[in-house]
Parts: sequence; structure tokens; C-alpha cells
Amino acid sequence: MFSKSSRVVLGSLCAASAAIALAQSGPKAVSAPTPSVPMADKTFAPPGTKGSPIIGEIFHAQVLLEAAGFSPGVIDGKKGMSLTQAITGFQESRGLGTNGTLDGPTRQALLQGARPATIKVKLGPDDVHSTYIFPLPKDPALQEKLPFLGYRNMLEKVAERYHTTPATVVALNSPQALIGPGQTLLLPNVVPTSRDYAGVPGKGATVMNLLNVDARQPAGKSILVDKSAGVLKVLDADDKLVAQFPVTMGSTHDPLPVGDWKVTTYAFLPPFHYQPNLFWDAKDTATEHMLPAGPNGPVGVAWLDLTKEHYGIHGTPNPETIGRAESHGCIRMTNWDVMRLARMMKPGFAAKFEE
Repeated sequence: MFSKSSRVVLGSLCAASAAIALAQSGPKAVSAPTPSVPMADKTFAPPGTKGSPIIGEIFHAQVLLEAAGFSPGVIDGKKGMSLTQAITGFQESRGLGTNGTLDGPTRQALLQGARPATIKVKLGPDDVHSTYIFPLPKDPALQEKLPFLGYRNMLEKVAERYHTTPATVVALNSPQALIGPGQTLLLPNVVPTSRDYAGVPGKGATVMNLLNVDARQPAGKSILVDKSAGVLKVLDADDKLVAQFPVTMGSTHDPLPVGDWKVTTYAFLPPFHYQPNLFWDAKDTATEHMLPAGPNGPVGVAWLDLTKEHYGIHGTPNPETIGRAESHGCIRMTNWDVMRLARMMKPGFAAKFEE
């Protein structure tokens, strides 16, 4: 049923996934997604041309903002709240007018980074080799039986490794482009300038490498989680803003734990103890489960533990929802952003949460 073919058509992955779901009885771990044929009803407009979902200027700004330490969330070439937040934070850090727009002074400051928007990547093992799980069940009882909560297919993995979405990878390359070992794709230019992860404990260095986290990061002393702004700010020893990330924080049922806390320990690729009594939306019949680790697990690739019991800063299997959904009280970030935060901060750092 499952092939180890090294080439898969980008635009066909969703259709292939649907077909497999109908044909198999349960989730399985596979070494590669099943190949398929191009989706003939898909048209392709190159980035920057009429009909493309990617706005070239926005896309380049997102790449430059992330490189400067002010994450826009997923890099997709679209305007939105996370982009405005990132621009505002960057402007504050550079002493510019904080209007949240790409005005002249902001463009000029960003372009000092001298980083092209895209890069051509010949896909290698770090890009495409993984344990793929399809279909990925939502039921914790079924998830518990899996060896790993991995990516669904190569397209999903490549998208996360390059801090974007599967749809954006397709939009950059066309639905007829091939994905697999040795294939070349145009991707967001988030390739690190340094991969020296000396001193990173446990599985952290491996995850940082796989998620293209640059080893060279500003040193943070504390963080401020600002609910009104929807961001997590990294402050240095002089309380200067040096980095910023969009986050999802709390909900009506599980509000942000306002106050002063500390982040004491880090866990990379952690398993997750699902305790339904801690989730207001869990069914009354739900039971506890120990879920395996993986980027598509409930807390993504990392858990940074807060001194408030049951609360932490963690990753997510759905990066496109950051800032647009609610959490169960914790601070949720994209997988690549939570790993970058872990690189900036030493365990034991102070965390202030405010409305």
C-alpha cells in the first residue's frame, strides 16, 4: 500500500492523503508518502504576479523580520496581525516610529540584513527523511498507540523546516513540482548562518537543526508576555527589546495566568500526559493517556516548564493558528519559534505575564 518512491508531486499530496484514508483501516508509520499524479485543475501564478497568493514585498519583509528576531509566524507572503505585530516590535527595537507599517525607514532598516527572500534547496536527508504518520488520528486513545506523532508527509515536514505552510511551498513551486530526496525547491530563505549548538542538552540540538534554528541568537534575560499585544517579548539585561514572537495565550475558560513566574526546565520532543480533567472541553468519558513525542503532538517539539503547575510555553502542531486560536492557558508558539526562544534563554529566566 505504501511506496518508498523518492518523488511526489506537491499538488497531489492532499488528494493522495484522502484516498489512503478511505483505503486503510488505521494510522500507520511510513517512510514516505504515496506518490500520485498532478492535480490538473490547479493553476499556477508565480509569486509577485497577478493571481499569486504571495505578495512579494510582504514575503521578503517576513523573511527579514524573522532574521532580525521579530517573528511574523508562518512566512506566507500575506498581510495579517502577526506581520503587523512583528513590524511594530522591530520598529520599537530600532527606535523607529511604531506604526506597524512597512514605511520607508522600516524598509531601509530591514534591508540592512541583506538576505534574499528565497533560496533554492536541493532536498537532503534532514529535509525529507522522517517517520510519517497518516492518517494522523485526533483521538488520544489512538494517538497513544503510535510510535511517534510525526508529520503526515514530506510536504508538511519541508514546510515546517522552512517556517511556512504546505500551500506556500506549492505556491512558490507550482502544484506539478516534485518533492523528494535530490529534488530542488524554491523555499523561504531561513537557512541558518550557524549550526553550532554546543551546550544544548538532550535532543535540543537535533530539533534545532531540523527546524533550521540559527545558533546565533541574541541573549535574553527575561520575557514579557503581553496579552493586549498578543506577543511574547524577549528583553536583555538592560530591559531592551531584542526579539519578539507571536503567541496564543489562554482563553475564556483558561485565562492567561497573569503575574510573575519563572521558566525552570526545558524538555525537547517530550511525550505528553493527557489528563482530561485539566481540559474543560474534554468529554466526561475521556480517560488519561500518555501520548508519544513528535512535532504533531499537543505540545509540539518543546515544553518550557513554568513554576505555575500545569502551565508552560510550548510548540504546536498547527503553526498557522498562532494568534488566531485559543489555548488551555499555556503559551503556544510555532515549533521553530519555541526552539529559538530556548536558544536565547537560559533555564531559570523570569517570565512576566500581563493583560
